Amino acid sequence: MNALLPWPPSYPWCMRADRNRQTVRRSAAGLAVAAVIATSACTASDSGQPVPSPAVGTTASPAPSTTPTPSPAPTPTPSATPSPAPAVFETERAMADVRTLAGDIGPRLATGPEFDRAAGLVAERFTGLGFRVARQEFEVPAGDSWGTPVAAGSSANVIAEPFGFDPARPYRIVGAHLDTIAVAPGAEDNASGVAVMLELARMAAQEQNQQVRFIAFGAEEPRAQGDANHHYGSRFYVDELARQPGELAGMISLDRVGVRSDRVPISNGGPRGLPVRNDLRAAADRVGVPVQPTDNNRASDHWSFEKAGLPAARIGSVPYAGYHSRRDTPDVIDPRQLERVGQLAWAWLSSPTG
Repeated sequence: MNALLPWPPSYPWCMRADRNRQTVRRSAAGLAVAAVIATSACTASDSGQPVPSPAVGTTASPAPSTTPTPSPAPTPTPSATPSPAPAVFETERAMADVRTLAGDIGPRLATGPEFDRAAGLVAERFTGLGFRVARQEFEVPAGDSWGTPVAAGSSANVIAEPFGFDPARPYRIVGAHLDTIAVAPGAEDNASGVAVMLELARMAAQEQNQQVRFIAFGAEEPRAQGDANHHYGSRFYVDELARQPGELAGMISLDRVGVRSDRVPISNGGPRGLPVRNDLRAAADRVGVPVQPTDNNRASDHWSFEKAGLPAARIGSVPYAGYHSRRDTPDVIDPRQLERVGQLAWAWLSSPTG
């Protein structure tokens, strides 16, 4: 993909693998030396002195043995290899990420230093899970961020995928926008979505052969009225995606997923997203999460995919009083709602892509 930069520039997971291989080689060499020493020791006489031969015509009595005859070792009973524990969504981890993004960092304007700090933290989390991580940079125009004039600048998408990911095979995308408007701490909009995405990534790292790409999008928030003046990061990503081979089986945008509600909203922006929304509904039924399906929701990054003819849907969008304001703080988040969204998204992500 064009405009992709490794993040960080060197890949620490590769260096860890090299160090592990060196450790194995050193361990193997040490075992070989130990085996030679042990063999030499077993072939030497205990005293180091020659043993006299018996006289001719006499039979020497055998010397009493001081070494007991070893008993045969019992045959070990084969034990079954324990199955790995199933991945579980850990709500407190997600809440801690909400507090870090919205409480410690605060407003994350897509072209500002706070966004870069948050993007770096997300990249580090992905890297720590052993994923390949890249930064996709793009330009954002000047405009108005919900009443605050903002200058032009650059922003970025943080893209992560597990080792073994093959874009030529059917795969899914889980996305969540990392930016906020100029003044909002953005706990619900959208630290909640990023936190759920990071927890899903942790769960995916425990599984084998997960065909999923995680993306923290930059510059989702509008800078003017009209369809062309928001969703900058996802639109840039989709434009670049068109140059790649592969089959996207479905994309979900996690956007505003933590406000208390008796149901989890799931929505599509057009006909291409309807199968994904239906798959989400089926996944919700499997895990017992109540959902509220709606049509024609175009207010998140899934809309960029829909416009390009790609299957995508949104999870989230419960109305709340702190929307796009300084009151969008971590206390608006309901841990139970985060957990239900995580369970739903994981059930969808774990289902076959066929």
